[in-house]
Amino acid sequence: MTQGRPAPILETGRLRLRGWRREDFRPWHAILSEPAVHRHFGPEPMGQEECWRRMCGAVGNWTINGFGGLAVERLADGKLVGNVGLFTAWRDFEPQFGDVPEMGWIFATETHGLGMAREACEALLGWADRMLEPTPIWAIIAEANEPSLRLAGKLGFQPVSRVDYQGPTIVLKRPARTT
Repeated sequence: MTQGRPAPILETGRLRLRGWRREDFRPWHAILSEPAVHRHFGPEPMGQEECWRRMCGAVGNWTINGFGGLAVERLADGKLVGNVGLFTAWRDFEPQFGDVPEMGWIFATETHGLGMAREACEALLGWADRMLEPTPIWAIIAEANEPSLRLAGKLGFQPVSRVDYQGPTIVLKRPARTT
């Protein structure tokens, strides 16, 4: 792992993936408060404190791990529409995968069904394949989050197990790329 790597700026046809900024906090918290977004994280929207902690954690992962979270903005208008990231979360369940990257994504309701999450995830996975040593990448997705489970399959993630983690959750793994 390369510690201290700065967050890259990645662009796709419609999106810019970039490091988080202080001014992203309020728009990000608004996205996390959307019922269609937070329903897979719990019955209540994420509070400001937890939102801020997670945003700072996304930034901190770049310093500690050499990979982390990225804000996703629409190129057309610069509006924050989501996040995508690689991180270590040290989950309290088996299998343990805290040493290697876990991937996650969250997008505003207005983007659902438009392929923006896939576009952003493919950009970050392409970066990871170029910049990181070959390693598996893990993900956890609520069993009821069918759109994210479909996207994970398209990205090469395969189900490994089921756990009870804030509700029924699927643990998935994308095998390490071969060179």
